[in-house]
Amino acid sequence: MIYEFEGRTEKEAIDRAAEELGLEKDDFDVEILETQRQSLFKKGFVKIKVHTDKPESAAAPSGGRKGRAQDSSERSSGEQERESEQFSQAVFGDPEAKNEFEQKLIDFVAGLIEHMGYSGKVSVLFREEHKIGLKIDSEYSSILIGKKGKNLDALQLLANIYAGRQDRDDIRVILDSENYRIRREESLVRLAYTVADRVRENRGSILLEPMNPFDRRLIHTTLNDIADVETKSEGEGLYKQVRVYYRGFK
Repeated sequence: MIYEFEGRTEKEAIDRAAEELGLEKDDFDVEILETQRQSLFKKGFVKIKVHTDKPESAAAPSGGRKGRAQDSSERSSGEQERESEQFSQAVFGDPEAKNEFEQKLIDFVAGLIEHMGYSGKVSVLFREEHKIGLKIDSEYSSILIGKKGKNLDALQLLANIYAGRQDRDDIRVILDSENYRIRREESLVRLAYTVADRVRENRGSILLEPMNPFDRRLIHTTLNDIADVETKSEGEGLYKQVRVYYRGFK
């Protein structure tokens, strides 16, 4: 029998498979189908395929708990596409404001851009629990983003302060333009792995450029699972530097 499970990590997916199938972990083989690293716009997850020779009665998902397990032979591509589409709609949804707070937030950011002397359209990029993303479409995007995203970070900071003044401290506002956040994230992940390889080769350390808190956290998270490499933030203020160093380096 073949089943598929998902989890935020490989361990969580395997634990879920064992629980729902009522088997020990040694009773089935695991094949990793897909891994998605957590990012600004996507939640991390791991999809696995479980192969077991146990009789169907012993390897059936528990009826008392509805999970993600399902015989892969029974899942049509249409079902999987519909699930993917429903997830996409739930996250990215309607670009127009859905309530008064969202409209006020859009108007506030649009007003900031106008006061800077530039034109642009602001719309909802995505919605998540305790997080909302706004997209700025403008012919002046390169200026609004600024060098290494510093102008965009400043606009984002003001947007979050405004949200707090609207009694929405529970909401984190993310601003993006021209997919800068995604491109920046991918660039930082590549940088992190490249630097990690260098410090492992020279058994030393490398100090990266000053970064905002989100970028620093991404570097720390990316290298967290590399056993012989560690990271730490150095400096004062908002834009600190990350030092990547080989364990045992003095």
